[in-house]
Amino acid sequence: MTEELLKQRKAMLEELIHDKAYTPMKLKELAVLLDVPKSQREGLKEILDLLLAEGKVSVSKKGKYGLPQEFARAGIFSGHPRGFGFVTVEGLERDIFIPAEKTGGAMDGDRVQLVAEEAQAKGRRQEGAVVRILERANENVIGYYQKNKSFGFVLPDNQKLTQDIFVPQGKDMGAVTGHKVVVKITDFGGPRKKPEGVVTEIIGHVNDPGTDILSIIKAYGLPEEFPPEVIRQASLMPEQVDEREMAGRLDLRHLPTVTIDGEDAKDLDDAITVSRENEDHYTLGVHIADVTHYVREGTPLDEEALKRGTSVYLVDRVIPMLPHRLSNGICSLNAGTDRLALSCVMEIDGRGTVLGHRIAETVIRVDRRMTYTAVNAIITDRDEETMREYEEFVPMFDLMKELSDILRARRRQRGSIDFDFPESRIVLDDRGKPVEIKPYERNAATKIIEDFMLMANETIAENYFWQELPFVYRTHEYPDPEKMKRLATFINNFGYTIRTQNGEVHPKEIQKLLDKIEGTPEEALISRLTLRSMRQAKYGTVCAGHYGLAANYYTHFTSPIRRYPDLQIHRIIKENLRGGLGEKRIAHYDRILPPVAVRCSAMERRADEAERETDKLKKCEYMSRRIGHIYEGAISGVTGWGLYVELPNTVEGLVRVSELKGDYFIFDEEHMEMVGETTNTRYKLGQKVRVLVAGADKMTRTIDFVLCEDPPEN
Repeated sequence: MTEELLKQRKAMLEELIHDKAYTPMKLKELAVLLDVPKSQREGLKEILDLLLAEGKVSVSKKGKYGLPQEFARAGIFSGHPRGFGFVTVEGLERDIFIPAEKTGGAMDGDRVQLVAEEAQAKGRRQEGAVVRILERANENVIGYYQKNKSFGFVLPDNQKLTQDIFVPQGKDMGAVTGHKVVVKITDFGGPRKKPEGVVTEIIGHVNDPGTDILSIIKAYGLPEEFPPEVIRQASLMPEQVDEREMAGRLDLRHLPTVTIDGEDAKDLDDAITVSRENEDHYTLGVHIADVTHYVREGTPLDEEALKRGTSVYLVDRVIPMLPHRLSNGICSLNAGTDRLALSCVMEIDGRGTVLGHRIAETVIRVDRRMTYTAVNAIITDRDEETMREYEEFVPMFDLMKELSDILRARRRQRGSIDFDFPESRIVLDDRGKPVEIKPYERNAATKIIEDFMLMANETIAENYFWQELPFVYRTHEYPDPEKMKRLATFINNFGYTIRTQNGEVHPKEIQKLLDKIEGTPEEALISRLTLRSMRQAKYGTVCAGHYGLAANYYTHFTSPIRRYPDLQIHRIIKENLRGGLGEKRIAHYDRILPPVAVRCSAMERRADEAERETDKLKKCEYMSRRIGHIYEGAISGVTGWGLYVELPNTVEGLVRVSELKGDYFIFDEEHMEMVGETTNTRYKLGQKVRVLVAGADKMTRTIDFVLCEDPPEN
């Protein structure tokens, strides 16, 4: 078929399908209508496929062809720095790939309408074309301003926004090259026209201290200040607990009580008491700050806390859910002060079984504010000086370690999965410059608090599940069977297997796998792939269990200062304890909890992403002063465009495939390896390599490495 003939037939078919009298038809029906003989139907199909790929027609699940909007699907567009994108469509397991020339001017986060190809070749991602923008997600964009003679433009910080934004003369608020700005988009442009906007705020110069983090705060829409009415309400809060507020509460001030937190923590929301009646009977008290005593439902404080959803811990600051007067003051379980709490006191046997529990509104007084470092020095290192300093509490810390080991062993027995990847600790100087990056390792003291909080969360969740009352649960669904199938195929290359039952993998199978690979060269590789196969935990009103913890019942009860779901369920628990959860209040909670759970899940994801971005930014800044240095690291990711290498300090950089010397390298997706075509040299996850720091870009938040044979720098 000549190009001219093809063009004519495309135009004719397009005209037919866009005719008002046309009703959607299958290929066979179209062939009959157009009098196309059977021998030429393949040609008709070819033309329809071309129109489909261009987004000029769409096709139904039953194979009927119609107008683009007739059978178009809706979804959220995710952009990629290289111009193409993906659309997430509800109900589809895999995203639909959108080539760069078919994005239709969509920007990252936009809600779009798209048409997808009729069939998907085995193993190949379905492709589509955006035909309409339903809702824009980027009214305001944060970026780097560049000034030209008579206009300017903004390079977005978000690398998924691939187009610069044109700023006409006089619309820049006086910004100069190097300023970080907020630009309001006034015209989103199109396939051949750049978006246009006006500068509404100058954040600061890119070299000014704090401008980089402030840009991320604004990009994610994180709140910078509390509204005046919230500050006013917080200013009225007392600094001490009034004697009258203690009336009717269980008084636990006589019990030896401690908090155990990081050195820098100021919002102390959980305290612990532990005792043992005999060899096989422990009493564990988990006492949580009674935040709802001060943050009442429907008040400005409560509405702002729900709006924020969670505290956000950035590398140089905390954006709190509640004002400091509460979070560091009356709600914080500071040593030597009377504090109101909501307590879960559990009786636990020597096998870690909770024999009974009591939930009560209490009054407590913390005797010592302990740090993880000090407690670990006592229970692990047996440091004599530290043990002398806290002499009267050493027996209780030893008892805590004993009970913690029992609870951990019980969780492990049922199949709880423990991924132990180190987090980053980035130390900044007084100008916000990173001076040290190191892994933040868990120790025996952090595990004690983790074990006790998990036990309280499970106990509370089970109690309220069986009472059949409205509640907010923390849920973690079973992994997607397809992802588990791919993981099983991959680990089979290393001689490992995971058993499935009715297509599902029990968490104990994952735990067994992690045990088997411990200490092996492939440990990092398989651990990361296993983690990526998991779903994301979220909040919900249905108790669906927690896969990762192998728990049937789980909630978040222990951090109401920094997480709204915890604060919300405290309110329900207290009303229930006081006998106030009648039909009217149950109906009220049935109505408000679903949107609360959805919002808190979304705010948690926003906080996680902002925290990751600030970490990446400071890591880039740290490595930019180490260009030319050589380090030893391990391959943490293998992709078609190169190898990701992670250093012992948690910094990760990319070795581009174009920089792999000595051969032409091909990405083997099935085995997650980069393979040299002639030498058969292989690079795979977990492999130790030496790298030279070739570049670090704060704008793109990327670090470039090249492989080298030189010894690592001391």
